[in-house]
Amino acid sequence: MPVLSEQELNKALTELPSWTKSGSTIKRQFEFPDFKKAIAFVNQVAESAERANHHPDITINYNKVTMSLTSHDSGGVTPRDIRMAGEISRIGGGK
Repeated sequence: MPVLSEQELNKALTELPSWTKSGSTIKRQFEFPDFKKAIAFVNQVAESAERANHHPDITINYNKVTMSLTSHDSGGVTPRDIRMAGEISRIGGGK
């Protein structure tokens, strides 16, 4: 799958609040009231990622979860990453 151009990526990010470009990835941090709710979110994302066969890098720091997406096989951000970012945001409930 082709990597998005800078212009395409910038346009896509306008529709993904709180997601930012970071090198060859897009990232977003989610914050929850406690660790248990953060882990519940991660588990929901894991289920969706398995169905899509597209997995984010996940960092958990107590109640903060950072999601990073890139298409390693393409060498950057592709439409798959944008779709998964939208799904992750939906699961996060606009947090």
